[in-house]
Amino acid sequence: MATTADFRNGLCLEWNNDLFIIVDFQHVKPGKGGAFVRTKLKNIKTGRVLDNTFTAGEKVTTARIEKRPYQFLYKDEVGYNFMDNDSFEQISLGDAMVPMADLMKEGSNVDILVHSETETPLSVEMPSYVELRITYTEPGIKGDTATNASKPATVETGATIKVPLFINNDELIKVNTSTYEYDSRVKEK
Repeated sequence: MATTADFRNGLCLEWNNDLFIIVDFQHVKPGKGGAFVRTKLKNIKTGRVLDNTFTAGEKVTTARIEKRPYQFLYKDEVGYNFMDNDSFEQISLGDAMVPMADLMKEGSNVDILVHSETETPLSVEMPSYVELRITYTEPGIKGDTATNASKPATVETGATIKVPLFINNDELIKVNTSTYEYDSRVKEK
C-alpha cells in the first residue's frame, strides 16, 4: 500500500481492477477545501491514458512490474515469439500485447513488462529508436529540398514510413518508434 505522497512518475498501481502506470501527477492545495492529487494514468494493457483525481492521503495498492530483456525471434499463427536473454526461455504473445510490431525485425531486442507477483507478461516495450533499411521508395528529385516535403518509404519489416525526398532505396535510417517518424540516416559501418 502507498499513499498519494508516494506518487512518482512510473509508479504502477492496481486501481479499478486493472494495472496503471502514473504518467504525470500534480499535488494541488487550493485555498479552500482539502488538498488533492491530479494524475494521468496509463492502462498497461490497453495503453489508454485516463485523468483521475485522488484526495490527499488516499491509500492505493501498488504493483511490482519488472522490465525484462527479450529478443524477438519470429511470428507464427500463435503470435509473436520472444526469448528471454537471461534464461533462454521462450514465450509467445498475442497481437494485442505487441504494439508497433511492424517495426520489429527478427533478432530485435525489446523489453517485456512482467507483473512480478503473477509472472504474467503485460506488454512489449520497443526501444526509442530502431534502425531499418529502406526496401522501396520513389526516387527523389534532385534540388527539391527547399520544403519539408516527404514521401512514403517501405522498410524491411513491411512498415511504411514518411521520409524526406533525398532518401533512396537500400539506405539505413533511424525511426522513432513512438511517432513512426523518420529521425536520421545511419552511417554504414
